[in-house]
Amino acid sequence: MSTFYRLFLLTLLSAFAQIAVAQNKTYCNPINIDYGYCPIPNFSEQGKHRATADPVITVFKNKYYLFSTNQWGYWWSNDMSQWNFIPRKFLKPWHHVYDELCAPATLVLGDTLLVIGSTHEKNFPLWMSTHPERDEWKEAVDSFQAGAWDPGFFVDDDKRIYLYWGSSNFYPLYGQEIDRKTLQPIGEKKELIRLHDDIHGWERFGEHNDNTFLPPFIEGSWMNKHNGKYYLQYGAPGTEFSGYGDGVYVATNPMGPFIYQSHNPFSYKPGGFARGAGHGATYQDLYQQWWHVSTIVIAVKNNFERRIGIWPAQFDKDDILYTNTAYGDYPHWLPNTTADHNKSQFTGWMLLNYNKPVQVSSTLGAFSANNAVDEDLKTYWSAATGNSGEWIQTDLGAFSEVRAIQVNYADQDAEFMGKQQGIYHQYKLYSSADGKSWTVVADKSNNKTDIPHDYLELRAPVKARFIRLENIHMPTGKFAISGIRVFGKGNGAAPDTVQHFIALRGDSERRNAWLKWQVNERATGYTIYTGTAPDKLYTSIQLYGVNEYYFTAMEKDRPYYFQIEAFNENGIGKRTQAIKVD
Repeated sequence: MSTFYRLFLLTLLSAFAQIAVAQNKTYCNPINIDYGYCPIPNFSEQGKHRATADPVITVFKNKYYLFSTNQWGYWWSNDMSQWNFIPRKFLKPWHHVYDELCAPATLVLGDTLLVIGSTHEKNFPLWMSTHPERDEWKEAVDSFQAGAWDPGFFVDDDKRIYLYWGSSNFYPLYGQEIDRKTLQPIGEKKELIRLHDDIHGWERFGEHNDNTFLPPFIEGSWMNKHNGKYYLQYGAPGTEFSGYGDGVYVATNPMGPFIYQSHNPFSYKPGGFARGAGHGATYQDLYQQWWHVSTIVIAVKNNFERRIGIWPAQFDKDDILYTNTAYGDYPHWLPNTTADHNKSQFTGWMLLNYNKPVQVSSTLGAFSANNAVDEDLKTYWSAATGNSGEWIQTDLGAFSEVRAIQVNYADQDAEFMGKQQGIYHQYKLYSSADGKSWTVVADKSNNKTDIPHDYLELRAPVKARFIRLENIHMPTGKFAISGIRVFGKGNGAAPDTVQHFIALRGDSERRNAWLKWQVNERATGYTIYTGTAPDKLYTSIQLYGVNEYYFTAMEKDRPYYFQIEAFNENGIGKRTQAIKVD
C-alpha cells in the first residue's frame, strides 16, 4: 500500500470517526462541564484541583441555567447536555474573589431571573437579568438584608416570596418572607427544621454515618410545591462523605410546621463510581418532568473537591418525593417528551470493562493502571507525563457491543487555580478486535473545549474487544484518568437471581442493618434497593466485588424492606423477593 493511500485511508477513517459520535440523546454522571479549579490557596495544599458543588438548575425562558459554587460565572443549555459557560463576577470589588457565588440561589419573577450567593453579611447585591444567556445583569438590590448562607428562594402560587437558608452543625434551617416590591425580608426569621441524627441514621456524621464525636451539618435549603404541599429539602451530614444526601420535610404552609417525609433521604447515592447526591435542587424540565441536581463527592485533594450530578426525580401517587439514583452514573436518557419518571431512565447500557486488564504507556508512582477501571472516582491512573502519545488501553474481556464511552480526567500536578478560559483537552479513541489492528472511534485532535468528564454516545454500536485512549493535549498537569468507562452490551448471559439474601438488625442499634448474600459467580456487582414500604424501595446502593454491606441510613423506629439484584456486562438479573426487618 502506497504512503499516499495510507494517508488517504487514515483521513477517511478519521472523518468516519467524527460521524460515529452522535448528538447525545443520553448523558452520564458526573456531567461534563468546564469545572473551575479551586480558587482558595488553603484548600489546594495537596495539589491544585477542580472543584464545584451546591448546584441549582433553573428553567428560564425555555433554557436551563446552572449555577454552582465559586465558578466566576454560570452555564446555560437548551437540552441539559451541551452547557455554555458565561463568565461573570457577581460580587463587589471589596469581597474576596474566591467567595464568588458560593452556594447560589436563583429566583424567577416573570421575565426576570435573579441570583445571589451565600453571605453572613447584609451588603451582598441581588442581581437580575432578562437575558442571562448574553450576560446582561444589573443590581436588583444593592444590599440584601437577609444575610443568608446556603439560600433558597421560593415563589408561591399567590406570588408571595420566601427565603430559606442555613449551614451549620449547631443552628437549624430558617425561613423568612421576602417583600415582592422591595426584595427585602419581612418580619423576623423563623426556625423551621433541625437534624435528628439520634433517629435518622443517614444524618450521622462520617463516611459511614458512624461518627458520634462530631455533630453533622444541615445545609442546602430548597423548596418545591406539589399538589398543595410544600417540600423543604436539605443536605446532610457533610459534603465530603459518600453518604451525602438530601432529605425533605413536608407541610401545608410555606413556613410550616414541617413533618419528616416517610422516605428519606430522598436523594442518596453512597455507592458506585460517582458517589454523593446531596445539597442540590429539584426542578422540572421543559416537558414538566422532575429532576434533581446535586453534589458528587471526591474529597481526595481536599474535602471540598466535588462535581455535579443530575438524577431523574418524581412524586409518586402518594405525593412522596424521591430521586432514582440506581445505575445513576451509567448512561441515562436526556429529557424528552415521552419520558415517564415513574420508570427508570437508565438506557440499559452496561459497564463493559470493570476491573478488566489494562495496559498503559507509562505510570507515575503509585497511580497504577487499574485505578482507571476500578469504578471509584477517588482513585486514578497517571502517566509519567502529560505529553502527546501517552496512552491507556482497556480490554473488555470479550468481543462486545460498545454504545458509549466516558473519559474522566484526574488532576495530577495541575498548575491552575480558579476559573480558566481557553483551556482544552485533545485525544483520540480507538477500537480493536484483537489489540493489533485499530480503528479510530473518535478523533478529538482539533477540540478546543475543556471536557474533564467527556461523554461520547456513538451513533451506531461498535463491535470491539479493546478500547485505546491516546493523549494529544492536556490543559495542565499529567495525563491522568480516574475512569475510562466503556458502556454497551456483552455477548454472555446476565446473572441469576441472588441467593441467600438476609438482613440482620439488632436491638442495640436500630439505625443499622447488616446485609449479606451468597456470591453470584456471574456478577460484576450488586444493586440493593430499600425503603420503608414494600412498594417504595426508592433508595439504592450499587456495590462491586463484595457480598455484604452495612446499611447505616435507617430510621430508628421504622421497619425496612430490602431487595437485591446482580448485574454484569451482559445485563441485570432478576431481583429477589423483598424481605422485611422490623
